[in-house]
Amino acid sequence: MLQIPCPYCGTRDEAEFHFGGEAHITRPGPEVSDEEWSDYLFNRENPKGTHFERWCHNFGCGQWFNVARDTVTHEIDAVYRMGERKPTPENVLTENKRRLA
Repeated sequence: MLQIPCPYCGTRDEAEFHFGGEAHITRPGPEVSDEEWSDYLFNRENPKGTHFERWCHNFGCGQWFNVARDTVTHEIDAVYRMGERKPTPENVLTENKRRLA
């Protein structure tokens, strides 16, 4: 089972959380074409490696937050609150080295 570190409550089992999809997606305005709207609704990144996701701690604090998770190993590389800046790849690597030390 995946252990997710909630930035508000600490590390908990995955069963307490709800996956909310890809993070950092901006909803387009009403002036977009049907093609752009369709792209927003249906197309998402599916990288092999670090992926930025939204999670909600449903059975805990109820807060939404972002997670940088490796899609190959399922290791969580970074956790940060909504509204905080997306970590750079260098910051993710530094966090991994700090955690493994």
